[in-house]
Amino acid sequence: MMVPRTLFEKVWQSHVVTTRGAGTRDDPGPALLYVDLHLVHEVTSPQAFEGLRLAGRKVRRPELTVATVDHNVPTGDRRLPIADETAARQVATLVRNARETGIELFDLDAPDQGIVHVIGPELGLTQPGMVIVCGDSHTSTHGAFGALAFGIGTSEVEHVLATQCIVQNRPRTMEVRFSGVPAAGIAAKDLILALIRRIGIAGATGYVLEYTGEAIEGLSMEGRMTICNMSIEAGARAGMVAPDATTFAYLQSRPRTPRGEAWERAVSRWSSLRSDPGADHERSIRIDAAALAPQVTWGTNPAMAADITERVPDPADAASEADRLSYRRALEYMDLRPGTPLEGLRVDRVFLGSCTNGRIEDLRDAATMARGRNVAPGVRAMVVPGSQRVKTEAEREGLDRDFTEAGFEWRNPGCSMCLGMNEDILLPGERCASTSNRNFEGRQGKGGRTHLMSPAMAAAAAVEGCLVDVRGYIRS
Repeated sequence: MMVPRTLFEKVWQSHVVTTRGAGTRDDPGPALLYVDLHLVHEVTSPQAFEGLRLAGRKVRRPELTVATVDHNVPTGDRRLPIADETAARQVATLVRNARETGIELFDLDAPDQGIVHVIGPELGLTQPGMVIVCGDSHTSTHGAFGALAFGIGTSEVEHVLATQCIVQNRPRTMEVRFSGVPAAGIAAKDLILALIRRIGIAGATGYVLEYTGEAIEGLSMEGRMTICNMSIEAGARAGMVAPDATTFAYLQSRPRTPRGEAWERAVSRWSSLRSDPGADHERSIRIDAAALAPQVTWGTNPAMAADITERVPDPADAASEADRLSYRRALEYMDLRPGTPLEGLRVDRVFLGSCTNGRIEDLRDAATMARGRNVAPGVRAMVVPGSQRVKTEAEREGLDRDFTEAGFEWRNPGCSMCLGMNEDILLPGERCASTSNRNFEGRQGKGGRTHLMSPAMAAAAAVEGCLVDVRGYIRS
């Protein structure tokens, strides 16, 4: 009789080439895993390709590596040359490396260019049961499809290019069950922020999170990707959702998915990728999604979050001295005082985009808040689609007009203000309502102050010029 296995265990065990231990929970040992899909971009790959060149090695399986430019590319007029010298050099280097090694590349002129964690799923490159790696921490996004996906360092990028394998220690597993049905106005971003707020930025260290429950099953693939994307912000190695009918419907028409009988065989195989009855996760957390309010961060890490109806916390009420010191530093950087209501807090900038919330569904949600309204005076708001495909679809639906007529800037795809590696940055002291995934000090620009929230919440903040409870817009 077979021992019940979790979703993670099924994917992990099917990719182990060899291991120094028994490969079990008690004796995991470092394992050599086969990699099905390797995604690369212009920032973390140059040194890896140069390492191969110096060692006289070739890319082992170039057909299993896909490259795109996204991190520091300009999101303005693409007809102009890249002004930033470093960005221009990195983009040119990736173009040269891809050409020399036979790797498929989506450059600035490609109709499928976009953020690496957006184009993988939308092209159907991301599929259930895969092991997927990329030199980017938010590779966990792809776990929404029942893949085991995680970020790797530059030296590991070189190793995967050379061998199509990677050495990993076996992580533990944690089930995160979101029960109940979220109320109107509660988005996937609120669910994941609520989890990180509860367990902290190190609460899932060493774990792969499997998201389950009624609230997860009810999410679209875009919502599931948002959840898995931010797993890393809780310290997790990866996040996963078992594939189901929603997954298959999303994938069926994608350019790189199987067709005909091959599709039927794939769906049959993918349908087994779920935790068996009786499978034991090493840790389990339950969250009532029906009880959640819209979340917004007030501090300098994603765990420093609160309901929009709450106030900035007082460091004196923190659970430990370390937390008190952390809170004080965060409030000083964010220029906030304890007891300040979050609702009504003025913003200077609004950013809609990123690999967390730059997909077509995210833009639809935000456009609902912008349609027929105007960006508040003194606020600069920008919309950065996650890919050229998202941009094209949004323009076909008229979402770009909803935004531009309201006073939002409509830009080209890229990581943009998420990490401030390009011209889209905050000025010192500017406060931003952002749909991205990190609110660290200086993340969006030196001295910039970032508040994370859902797309609808960010768009509503642009209209009002301050943080607001989006549920009021839904009722009005």
